[in-house]
Amino acid sequence: MGLGPWTLATRAPSDTVRGVPTTLRPAAAADAEAIRAIYNVEVSGSTVTFDLVPRSFEDQVAWISEHNGGHPAIVAVGESGDIVGFGSLSPYKERPAYFTTVEDSVYIREDQRGNGVGHQLLAELVQLAQQYGYHSMIARIVGGHDASIRLHRRCGFEIVGTEREVGRKLGRWLDVVVMQRML
Repeated sequence: MGLGPWTLATRAPSDTVRGVPTTLRPAAAADAEAIRAIYNVEVSGSTVTFDLVPRSFEDQVAWISEHNGGHPAIVAVGESGDIVGFGSLSPYKERPAYFTTVEDSVYIREDQRGNGVGHQLLAELVQLAQQYGYHSMIARIVGGHDASIRLHRRCGFEIVGTEREVGRKLGRWLDVVVMQRML
């Protein structure tokens, strides 16, 4: 999958993440069901995404298609060949003045959390953002999601603000912690 002036080769920035071999590569349409399965668990049972309706297969294929060029989606492939996580860069806002800022997303399959896969994906997204010449990365994390906040801190992000009670899901008002990394 061509991602602009370069192509993310199938590689593992660190061949073993806490004892769990993983490989990173660009997301492909064939990954739609695996990505959808990881994401929809969060849609249905957690507040880490503010989506309320699970993605259909067609929605997921379209999402992968939209995440190319300067806004790539990548997957982490486990030792057994299955997708254990994914991440992406998305436009931060639609207005042209925001063009040099991107927002990241990282999701890890439940049974793979705590193995360092999230760090591997986020570190790669930071590198991709730098290669594309972006100036800033933003992470918008539901308040109280300490693991994601720690992950982003480890990758050089810092908290720049909190949006109070901007979302409502699972019967709760939710804050959003905004983190930023200058590239």
